[in-house]
Amino acid sequence: MLYINPTISLQDWEMTESFMRASGPGGQNVNKVSSAVELRFEAERSPSLSPAVKNRLKRIAGRRWSKDGAITLQCDESRSQVRNREIVRERLVEMVQKALVVPKRRIATKPTRGSVERRLDAKKRRAGIKSGRGRIQDD
Repeated sequence: MLYINPTISLQDWEMTESFMRASGPGGQNVNKVSSAVELRFEAERSPSLSPAVKNRLKRIAGRRWSKDGAITLQCDESRSQVRNREIVRERLVEMVQKALVVPKRRIATKPTRGSVERRLDAKKRRAGIKSGRGRIQDD
């Protein structure tokens, strides 16, 4: 079981872990031990997440979200399989916690009359400066 916060926890059946040989640090050990971890979380089928949270999670996951609604995370940073497992689970917890935060709705506002006038005045001043840069014509 993976605890997200006091009210939400992910069950073991929602996650599957597979182990494979990693590239990178490890010396000769890298050819013998499967230290890389791939975690697959069945987000779409998860009963502990609301539909709104699932939608935000889908946006956060990006290309890690598969067509069948699962999130796939990989880690081969450490030489230790146990540490890689911890890292990948921490990443999943962070993603779900980020999805739990409801974004503030933006309230559309109008610019003040004074700010509009100042902007237009500055544009007129700048246009006058630029128009004075042209060729001087003889009259």
